Amino acid sequence: MRSIWNGAISFGLVSIPIKLVNATESHAVSFRQVHSEDNGRIRYRKVCELEDREVTQSEIGKAYEGADGEMIPITEDDLSHLPLPTARTIEIVAFVPAERIDPLQMDAAYYIAAAGAPAAKPYTLLREALKRSHKVAIAKFALRGRERLGMLRVVGDVIVLHGLLWPDEVRAPEGVAPDVDVTVRDQELDLADALMDTLGEVDLDDLHDEYREALEEVIAAKAAGETPPETPAPADGGKVLDLMAALEKSVREAREARGGEGEAEVRNLHGRGTPKETGAKKSTATTGKAAKKTASARKSTSKAGESKQGKQPAKSTSKAATKKSTAKKAPAKKQTAKKAASGKRSA
Repeated sequence: MRSIWNGAISFGLVSIPIKLVNATESHAVSFRQVHSEDNGRIRYRKVCELEDREVTQSEIGKAYEGADGEMIPITEDDLSHLPLPTARTIEIVAFVPAERIDPLQMDAAYYIAAAGAPAAKPYTLLREALKRSHKVAIAKFALRGRERLGMLRVVGDVIVLHGLLWPDEVRAPEGVAPDVDVTVRDQELDLADALMDTLGEVDLDDLHDEYREALEEVIAAKAAGETPPETPAPADGGKVLDLMAALEKSVREAREARGGEGEAEVRNLHGRGTPKETGAKKSTATTGKAAKKTASARKSTSKAGESKQGKQPAKSTSKAATKKSTAKKAPAKKQTAKKAASGKRSA
């Protein structure tokens, strides 16, 4: 890997000659802009708007645009006189616990390589000191013309430099969180925990960019003069009307996707004395219907038991219901009458 920056790490009175190497790369598929009628390349030319002509790179300088649109030229000589002690040095200013660093500040990552054999000893010393202390180093460094904030940590046997945003570059999350009062029940939290347990952990090496792979298949098919493969449209999630039902379904689907394995267990939480909520009209109505069906089933079971024991059946408040139940239980009454007759004869 080619280095992009050469300098040194300043660690107290210790100076470690190092090189920076990009630790990440992008595999995104890039496109060119073309004329849609003939596929001719669309290119950008740098043109001076005052002279209306294209200029070369050697003719281009830097300027700061003021509030009134005035251009204030800034030369390389002006920049060279700026106080920038970290121009060629990664200056460590503190050592802090890793949890002190807000992930929102994390920026690009670079591998730090020791520059030559003399740098191996101090490089290893700093690496092992970071390992043993379980801390990260906060440092300042200059890259691409400006001073930056960085964090040094150990990954395996390599020291990694993470660029950090300055604290004032991270926006405060004002107006982002929901501005309505929401109550989350314990049952909902239990199901959310069950879903997290079912999904479990994942090996990040198994994750891949499915969109890029599909895009590459389309490009390969078009290059070969074939019809690009069709991909199924993503399912529409729709609106979540019943959060509990959605959580239970998510847990079931996650367990099925993992072949039924996992420690999480989907439990019926609706029968645990959950208090009614005025906002959930639909779920309350459904629960009421279920309760009526259960009561009706119990009532019919009780009647059947009484008829078998020879007890006097309860009077029906509805004539239609009496006729209906009489028609259904006619065979049972005949059998009862026969038993009674045989009993009288034996007596």
